[in-house]
Amino acid sequence: MPRSTLRYEQRRSERRFAADADGQQRTRIAQAAARLVADHGITDFAAAKRKAARELGLPTTAALPGDDEVEDALVSHHALFGGEVHEAMLRQQRKRALTWMRRLAAFEPRLTGGVAAGWATAASPIRLELAADSVKAVELALLNAELRYRPVSTHDDGPVELAVDAPETPLDLVVRTPEAARQRPRRDRHGREEARLTVREVEALLDDTGS
Repeated sequence: MPRSTLRYEQRRSERRFAADADGQQRTRIAQAAARLVADHGITDFAAAKRKAARELGLPTTAALPGDDEVEDALVSHHALFGGEVHEAMLRQQRKRALTWMRRLAAFEPRLTGGVAAGWATAASPIRLELAADSVKAVELALLNAELRYRPVSTHDDGPVELAVDAPETPLDLVVRTPEAARQRPRRDRHGREEARLTVREVEALLDDTGS
């Protein structure tokens, strides 16, 4: 075999080994981050991943997993350690979400995030996506309900996120125009369909688990 071919095969083997090692490292960090999120109430995934890497003694240059990998690890964590306690907590969060969705029905709410997908912890906010021509309409509805809120993020021609001081469970609202809401991708970067539940779908989910 020519030397050039040998060198090529060696480099390919080294890249494959590095990729495998990187994948294992990402999995370890994702699992450790999921434990921190579930057991210590950390809601900032980026902070959880950095802390997990430090606890594992990995270098600061370590390849960190994506948020979706932490979410997958949370699902596994809850399946192993959550049991009926986690199921009851998740059901309660979904009931609270349904109450808010009914109150904000004029804005075609969709339940997203951990409460919709099932990986939520007790500290996870209820996350609703709303469709409105103007964020001012949503803000007016909140003011009329005597609810305090604060803008979290605002992007030019993009969604506006509001954090609402709701009782019992944090409430995050993501406001898009109706057109932007219709054009929003329905799948994540891996092609998996994202959980975006309507009022009827949340009602059905609660009925299925014994309302």
